[in-house]
Amino acid sequence: MSLIIGLSVVIVAYDGEKPRVLTTRRDGDLAALPFGAFDPEAHRTFELALRGWVKEQTGFQLGYVEQLYTFGDRDRESPEATLLNAPPDARVVSVGYLALTPEAERLPEAFEARWRGWYRHFPWEDRRAGPPAIIQQVIAPKLITWAAGNPDRLTRAESAFGLHGNDWPDEAVLERYELLYEAGLVAECARDLDLPEPDAQLGEPMASDHRRILATAISRLRAKIRYRPVVFELMPERFTLTALQSTVEAILGQVLHKQNFRRALDRTGLVEGTGEMESGTGGRPAELYRFKREALRKTGARGLTAPVVRV
Repeated sequence: MSLIIGLSVVIVAYDGEKPRVLTTRRDGDLAALPFGAFDPEAHRTFELALRGWVKEQTGFQLGYVEQLYTFGDRDRESPEATLLNAPPDARVVSVGYLALTPEAERLPEAFEARWRGWYRHFPWEDRRAGPPAIIQQVIAPKLITWAAGNPDRLTRAESAFGLHGNDWPDEAVLERYELLYEAGLVAECARDLDLPEPDAQLGEPMASDHRRILATAISRLRAKIRYRPVVFELMPERFTLTALQSTVEAILGQVLHKQNFRRALDRTGLVEGTGEMESGTGGRPAELYRFKREALRKTGARGLTAPVVRV
């Protein structure tokens, strides 16, 4: 049996309106995450391999990177094996990474890489304008039908999607996607198991298991924003507090209470005013702030309190 180590990466940027991920095209023109194989003869470390072929595939130079997961279960479905031209008996270990960048920079025309809003793939996850209609109109009825006579399934669906009085757990992105997959409600399930296409399109599908990988990354980032200052990896060197709050809201898919957010931010000591004012916005100028990286050495890592406005 041969062993193949595949590396994939979710590269996230915020464009002032929505979180975006860097994608390529694969499997019948479906969006795919950058993916490549680790070559122990050519690559000294996983991360160096990742940085090298991301540059080759997309023209993008990675900045902040952290390991997201490792899948090595023998019985795990490994659609990536076909992308690697793997021998039939190959065992694929898949290692995923999360990368953050302060801007969705323009990509060279020579590459087929594109920035795409991640809510195109998960339309039920963006609650900034209120609970998405797709949940009550499509998802909830179908999950309740699927769970009929099975209390465990019903409890999982109600908890994951905030149904029947349950709170919305914004970090449960992967759990929600896997529920929809298990219920046969996403296109990837029909494709993988050779079933009829679902009658409703629940978000845009992705190549291989890349929508599952993206869900894993969103779950991790939503959780980590609250205990590590990773959101600043998405910010420019100078930013307004309104822009910072908008970025957190876009990642969480929820609206935050402005005054409570700023009071909690003040207590962290992670930002300081620069004395400079934002210009060219056409409105009232706002002060520009910076992230005090040096504060981490004194106070240790801390994230941002996210006081969600309940809707």
